[in-house]
Amino acid sequence: MSKTIKVALAGAGAFGIKHLDGIKNIDGVEVVSLISRDLEKTKEIAAQYGIGHVTTELADSLALPEVDAVILCTPTQMHASQTLACLKAGKHVQVEIPLCDVLAEGEEVARVARESGLVAMCGHTRRFNPSHQYVHDRITAGEFNIQQMDVQTYFFRRTNMNALGQPRSWTDHLLWHHAAHTVDLFAYQCGSPIVKANAIQGPIHPTLGIAMDMSIQLQAANGAICTLSLSFNNDGPLGTFFRYIGDSATYIARYDDLFTGKEEKIDVSKVAVSMNGIELQDREFFAAIREGREPNSSVAGVLACYQVLHQLEQQLNAG
Repeated sequence: MSKTIKVALAGAGAFGIKHLDGIKNIDGVEVVSLISRDLEKTKEIAAQYGIGHVTTELADSLALPEVDAVILCTPTQMHASQTLACLKAGKHVQVEIPLCDVLAEGEEVARVARESGLVAMCGHTRRFNPSHQYVHDRITAGEFNIQQMDVQTYFFRRTNMNALGQPRSWTDHLLWHHAAHTVDLFAYQCGSPIVKANAIQGPIHPTLGIAMDMSIQLQAANGAICTLSLSFNNDGPLGTFFRYIGDSATYIARYDDLFTGKEEKIDVSKVAVSMNGIELQDREFFAAIREGREPNSSVAGVLACYQVLHQLEQQLNAG
């Protein structure tokens, strides 16, 4: 494909804006349709980014013959059904993490994607962040092997707000969304499937109906282990912080910054063409479309993550 890839983007919230900003830096790609639930706000954002078509319905954008691909930044509970709709409309699709919050729905997406021959990708951004790419490059070069990962995913979200401090129309989830990042990254970095998984959770919030605190333990087939702590109750430094403990080094990753175990900063500016993980994720999506290949973090490639999350959910539900 040599022509401009024309894209519809669904979900003009905090993460949709991140994708729009990233796509501005990618040649040969144009966002031609914007979908979101608040029509007036969506029109405002479309005007800012020069997007000609605005709608509140994904089906309207899927009906546009010029649309080649769709990026879904919509509520978790809509991800699987909307991904299926895109594939059945003959559109390449990238869905933000998580692929699903019910395993059977994710497995159906994987089946339809496989039969369609289209590019179907899930936004597992940690695979693309330069800090984690640096560690991955050391692993693939045979210079570093993970013995243990310790990860903290901490937010302060006792009310239903998004990353911009705006009210959400849906409820976020520690297991199916935030744990998905680390469960997938751990197996990806180890190059080894997860064979043991255990989880415990704190009290269920009386209004939100979700656990606000959670602890997860993982072990890969190669023996590496991971401990993940998650909280929506943390009133302190926010975000996700990774410690890689290996056979030849220790690395500490804080989003796109990377340090040694002695807090010496590592220059990761030359790892990729951008320091923006979302932009790099989108570049992979469009490159896979042009090259007719399976992308890194394809639906098929991340499905094992959701199988582990399903197992953990069953554990938690059983008490």
